[in-house]
Amino acid sequence: MKIAVLYGGTSGEREVSLSSGKGIIQALKNNGHEVTGIDFHPERLEEIIELNVDLVFIGLHGKFGEDGRVQGLLEMLGLPYVGSGVLASALAMDKAKAKQIFDSNDIPVAKSKVYTITDKTNLQDVGKEVNQVFKVPFVIKPNSEGSTLGLTIVENPEQILDGLKRAATSDDTILIEDFIQGREITVAVLGEKALPIIEIIPKNAYYDYESKYAAGGSEHIVPAPIDAETTKTIQELAVKAHSVLGCKTYSRVDFILTEENQPVILEVNTLPGMTPTSLFPDAAKVIGLDYDSMIETFVKRSVGNKN
Repeated sequence: MKIAVLYGGTSGEREVSLSSGKGIIQALKNNGHEVTGIDFHPERLEEIIELNVDLVFIGLHGKFGEDGRVQGLLEMLGLPYVGSGVLASALAMDKAKAKQIFDSNDIPVAKSKVYTITDKTNLQDVGKEVNQVFKVPFVIKPNSEGSTLGLTIVENPEQILDGLKRAATSDDTILIEDFIQGREITVAVLGEKALPIIEIIPKNAYYDYESKYAAGGSEHIVPAPIDAETTKTIQELAVKAHSVLGCKTYSRVDFILTEENQPVILEVNTLPGMTPTSLFPDAAKVIGLDYDSMIETFVKRSVGNKN
């Protein structure tokens, strides 16, 4: 097949996407496809408009890639693509909206509140309200950003204002939520099937950007050492979260497993990382899919062949 790979982009996750794109392109070539790589930029849309390919593989992360905008462009052009559609992508990217959908479908979420920041917003007033509503520790993060960019874990009230400012540099909508103590786990979803659960043990105190993408930044234990009943519950919740947002082909669903053995959903990633240190490929290996086979599975599912 003739396949175009969109990678790079202009979001804060550009470097991650460059690495994902490199891996995807090489895998597609190894699988015998004719590949065109495009370092995507919104000011160069003609590169996409003029494409003559059978399929587009989106290797972008974050804004202008994972939020439904590129998907909308491809829909208008009649170009089939790998992954979730416009609505599912936009909903998953909007953490506050996604949490509302999860909560209404009995998928456990952390207590949270959303603040919209404008030029007239007094961040000190917001900070005072946050300090009254939430008890430390809690999390301040941009509503539509990935890879923990702009995120602050507030451990004392003096950090609130700086945390708000940091999040506001990435998004005009800020999400505040309780910090849930527990084990970091994630579930790769392929079609309507949950792959083995991965437990993430970061080398740093938290699973931050460095822990996610630096070599040796975290240890991935797969399958995670979790009892069978809890494993089944988590996998069912992951597939349910994928489904209620309307995701297609693949996604990765992040949870915290509390000290009381209760899974709490964090988010759904509609275009999870495909770098050498990424989680989805690790889960795929356990069910017998090496990287190239995993990428080919995504391609086949996207063109209607689910074998």
